[in-house]
Amino acid sequence: MTETTQIAATGKRKEAAARVRITEGSGQITVNGREVDEYFRRPVLTMLIRQPLEVVEMVDRIDIVAFVKGGGLSGQAGAIRHGLARALCEMDATLRTALKRGGFMTRDSRTKERKKYGQPGARKRYQYSKR
Repeated sequence: MTETTQIAATGKRKEAAARVRITEGSGQITVNGREVDEYFRRPVLTMLIRQPLEVVEMVDRIDIVAFVKGGGLSGQAGAIRHGLARALCEMDATLRTALKRGGFMTRDSRTKERKKYGQPGARKRYQYSKR
């Protein structure tokens, strides 16, 4: 991968979708034009995003630019993580086994269950009254 080469990938989780571009650099992460620590205020979410980089030992060698929309912050962080893992695989196919073993290549397809008619929610029932 040369200095100007950009590799793009898409990641999804819940209702969130992230477009991730990686380039060689100093390890800077930008999300929707803001610094990652500024966008995701919880340190757990920034740690979640960095996990694929830590597995392949490229934390300080790759710059990440992500555009994410939909869902909440947790789903967005998961979508960026998925997109980053896919972009790393596209960059170097030998990294796929390590990323797959870590569970980063699998798209987490769990979504909110729909509300059913005649009920207040997806699973909750109205209280039964005998008399």
